[in-house]
Amino acid sequence: MTDRNIPGGKPAEGEFVLSRVLDAPRDRVFKAWTDEAELKKWWGPKGFKVLHSKVDLRPGGMFLYGMQSPTGEPMWGKFVYREVLKPEKLVFVVSFSDAQGGITRHPMAPNWPLEMLNTVYFQAEGDKTRLTLRAEAINCSAAERQTFIEGHESMRGGWGGTMDQFAAYLAQG
Repeated sequence: MTDRNIPGGKPAEGEFVLSRVLDAPRDRVFKAWTDEAELKKWWGPKGFKVLHSKVDLRPGGMFLYGMQSPTGEPMWGKFVYREVLKPEKLVFVVSFSDAQGGITRHPMAPNWPLEMLNTVYFQAEGDKTRLTLRAEAINCSAAERQTFIEGHESMRGGWGGTMDQFAAYLAQG
């Protein structure tokens, strides 16, 4: 079992972990990750365009976003915040959703878990920031957990593209 309070700790069984050093101070990285106007400019997988973004940054609050895929399909998602510790950590439950924020199934993976608990750590490293994301499937069946584990490589590509966009956005100033 991992200690979710240790950003670089060994992953728990089935846990997804991704870390990236970003060329910006921690306060700047945290703001860009949590500010509604800024999220619209970089959030999502490569090739997706954010069409709607609403952030209520507090425990129990939500980040609801609507995107358009490169082929034109709409896709909605949400974070429900559990913990906001500025500028060190965010804890939130991620789900696919509808435009009203209701939980929906993954549009292309019917066995994907409905909820994933994500913890994002923002660690200062001089004038740079190490962002570490830890995610695990929660409130799910064994089959859904297995689908999540089998999807780690795809998640690495999706999150990697999102982090590339984030790094490029931060580099703009």
